[in-house]
Amino acid sequence: MSDEAVSSERRRLTFADVELGSSIARAARYAGNPYLPETATVVEIIQETPNIKSFRVRFDDEQVQAGFSFQPGQVGQLGVLGIGEATFAINSSPSEKEYLQFSVMQAGEVTIGLHCLSERDKVGVRAPMGRGFPVEEWKGKNLLYVMGGIGSAALRATILYTLEQRAEYQDITILYGARTPVDLTYQYDIDEWEARSDINTVITVDAPFPGWDGRVGFVPAVLEELAPAPANTVAVTCGPPIMIKFVLQALQKLGFADEQVYTTLEKRMKCGIGICGRCNLGPKYVCVDGPVFSLAELRDLPDEL
Repeated sequence: MSDEAVSSERRRLTFADVELGSSIARAARYAGNPYLPETATVVEIIQETPNIKSFRVRFDDEQVQAGFSFQPGQVGQLGVLGIGEATFAINSSPSEKEYLQFSVMQAGEVTIGLHCLSERDKVGVRAPMGRGFPVEEWKGKNLLYVMGGIGSAALRATILYTLEQRAEYQDITILYGARTPVDLTYQYDIDEWEARSDINTVITVDAPFPGWDGRVGFVPAVLEELAPAPANTVAVTCGPPIMIKFVLQALQKLGFADEQVYTTLEKRMKCGIGICGRCNLGPKYVCVDGPVFSLAELRDLPDEL
């Protein structure tokens, strides 16, 4: 057996021991102990880009899987035993009952550990956490999604939800950009969005690229070219910090009020339950009071981002 196969088998056995070896742990888990992760199995891995993978995981406890629910925009802690855990947006549809999907960009120790996983490996999941997008309040409004790179992961569940509930919303526009076509995640979603006549999908890359005949331009600049009307419209954005900065400036130029603009700050989260204090912004904790905030709410917080 190869070293990789041995390592994979050890992870499976160790998580099984954690789950089955302690009646006290099982009792705490069923009581909703936020410190204790549920054991889940990786059922599918999708290579989204050269450095981003999506992991579809299913809880080993069928009762937990059947009863799991979340709001679009909520997050969870995904962990590898012996390495650690990190916060990622749950980006499968809330209506999906067969698995949860998390997308992971390889960047540090935990994400490298996750990228080394194979199908059938075990992970720990603590979810859902935080506050999701107020999709019920948005009914009857136009929706403008503006995202870049891995920021698509934070908005995907919300996009899927509003498309499933299409009749409840007015015009829907999806503006998504990446550095190159290779860096665009969820190509399977993009193909579906572009084929639909009831939404407006704009895909752009930063600069000309061999074989790319689509739109070229930075997301904030393309947003200004599109010039969406702010009347009865909610704008939702996520992406690299520099992109968000200029997107917010563009929205302000277009006449969007702070109350009409939403984003998510889940990258600042650590424990996920308001204990460690790492994600506090003044009196607010991103993991409890967020990760979703309107721009109006952010204006009231200290400038620590």
